[in-house]
Amino acid sequence: MNARTLVIVGALNMFVAVCCGAFGAHGLKKMLSDEMLVIWHTAVTYQVMHALGMIAVALLMPKFGGAALNWSGNLMLAGIVIFSGSLYLLALTGTRVLGAITPIGGVAFLAAWLLVAWAAYKGVN
Repeated sequence: MNARTLVIVGALNMFVAVCCGAFGAHGLKKMLSDEMLVIWHTAVTYQVMHALGMIAVALLMPKFGGAALNWSGNLMLAGIVIFSGSLYLLALTGTRVLGAITPIGGVAFLAAWLLVAWAAYKGVN
């Protein structure tokens, strides 16, 4: 993803995360157990962090450039879809098997942040 696309995707993910946060706080409060609300909140938190991370990566692209930041942004998006997505579905459906794929998203997040560090270390400027 180029920097512009990454900002757009990050901002749209922030929009979705705010919607999900509000929905969890107001719409789901009486429908889900406390355990499932905590899971929902975790999904929102990680979505927010990594949506902001995508915007930060886009802002770093002109400074450090390179494929590492491009991969980092893509991995953050994949992590949101897999990590937060699986937790949203787990909270809504109670299907515990969905928790088995959540760590794949977590690994995507970890790899994304290592790539940010690598891009800064290698730096173009």
